[in-house]
Amino acid sequence: MDDEKTRTRQRILAAAAGILEREGAHAVSTRSVAAAAGIRAASLYQLFGDKDALLAALAVHGFDLYLAEKHELAYSGDPVEDMRRGWDMHVDFGLRHPAFYVLMFGTDRPGRRPPAAQEAHELLLGYLERIAAAGRLRVPPRTAAGLLHAAVTGVALSLIGAPAAGPQGPDGRVPETSGQESRLPELSARMRDTLIASLTTDPPPAEDTGLASRALALDAALTAAPQDTLPLRPAETALLRDWLDRLAR
Repeated sequence: MDDEKTRTRQRILAAAAGILEREGAHAVSTRSVAAAAGIRAASLYQLFGDKDALLAALAVHGFDLYLAEKHELAYSGDPVEDMRRGWDMHVDFGLRHPAFYVLMFGTDRPGRRPPAAQEAHELLLGYLERIAAAGRLRVPPRTAAGLLHAAVTGVALSLIGAPAAGPQGPDGRVPETSGQESRLPELSARMRDTLIASLTTDPPPAEDTGLASRALALDAALTAAPQDTLPLRPAETALLRDWLDRLAR
């Protein structure tokens, strides 16, 4: 793609993102975006094809924003605390960019996920593999990743869908929103702490760790080690990892 087409594409995405954030996905049309970008509709069709393709490109753009924030989170010395911070950043992103979040995680067709979603999943697995390597994970990392993803996206979508609490009244109480429950800010932290407590253990004493945690830690070490340094044949490594998976369960 030449420079002019790249600049035009970026201008279209910026205009579409502005409409999405201000008015929601229903307001994103080829006509409205072309007008906001100051281009002919034919130019938009040439670059994106149709509205569905434009929305798919916006979802990718949303994941780019999301991953940029994820990569800014510095690792601490506690992988479980890092996971808590990752959860909070995820929910905060959704509340700051609700229309983008719904487009990214509230897909209208099964299996329709931008490729960038896989990178986000790999980042989550990275958190969990560090916890497993520390001997503090109760279940295999991929099982924990599925549970965490389901929980955090469910919480974020629930909070996005609930009206924010209004200002306090003269009596110090927040008036109820008619017909709807207002947003509960503490919901995310309570769900986060409950789930993480069920998936992880406290730091084990140096002289004693559980069998499942040891199995998960060894499995994580095998994953991290270069394959040509292992004193096992590939079939033996696969068998060992199967045994470790059974012990972890």
